Amino acid sequence: MEIVNHTGLAVKKKKSLTANKASLIFFLLTLPTLLLYIVFFLFPVGMGFYYSMTNWDGFSLTYRFIGLKNYINIMKDDRFLDSMQFTFIYTALVVVIKLSIALLLAILLSGSLRLRGFFRSVFFFPAVLSMLTVGLIFNQVFYAVLPHVGEALSLDWLSKNILGSKNTAMYGIALTNIWHGIATPMVIFIAGLSSVPKDLKEAAVIDGASPLQRFFSVTIPFLIPMLTVNLVISIKGALTVFDYIVAMTDGGPAHATESMGFLIYKHGMTEMKFGYGTAEAIYVFLMIAIISFIQIKLLNRKEAGQL
Repeated sequence: MEIVNHTGLAVKKKKSLTANKASLIFFLLTLPTLLLYIVFFLFPVGMGFYYSMTNWDGFSLTYRFIGLKNYINIMKDDRFLDSMQFTFIYTALVVVIKLSIALLLAILLSGSLRLRGFFRSVFFFPAVLSMLTVGLIFNQVFYAVLPHVGEALSLDWLSKNILGSKNTAMYGIALTNIWHGIATPMVIFIAGLSSVPKDLKEAAVIDGASPLQRFFSVTIPFLIPMLTVNLVISIKGALTVFDYIVAMTDGGPAHATESMGFLIYKHGMTEMKFGYGTAEAIYVFLMIAIISFIQIKLLNRKEAGQL
């Protein structure tokens, strides 16, 4: 009996040593990634937060610590508040239209369509182009192509460059973003549609459900994880829109298309307000984090409730 106890203790001790050795190996394997994360993410974020509480212009060797003054001034800055309004309206417009069209295209391209692979490639093609390139192309389309088409068709509203008016410039940028960014959510939706069990579809048909009822009762619950991913990606991209604005309007006309991301760049890089611009970036980071957290929680709850 005593020998058995000693044997059991030896086995437990050996297992404990093996577990500790495995834990050490796993830690050493993750250490390079952890160090890279600290050096290239956590450290810059910490430095950015520190500089946001200074009056540094981005170039001088000296600067003054001013605490939360930048954060307080931002909330009284009409230019930042206008850029926030523009960004949220732009985000709502782009996300709703882009995801709606992406879902519609995914449904069409998941059916028994002739040349389905060809059409998938055609609709995915814009995704391989850079945002700056697409912005420059559409800038020329709005400036040199559409006005001539409008004149030929005697359409006054089409005869003018929509980027030249502060009332319509946002719609031109939104249209460009929708055309360019529709491919990625479309592909994600196509993957989601392929995961819907065929037996559930067949059961719904047997039960006499209409196509619309089958879509909302059978298909949508399986698309919620893909919808969550698409919403997070699309909202984050729209809230931080920058490249399209640089290529198409440079924030004009009359500051009408200055997004929060573009305003951060202007303050930090061209107006020599690096500390102020960094404080604005912290605000935008917190906004995106809060919005993403809320939408993920809500959609995860919806997914759990339906499944």
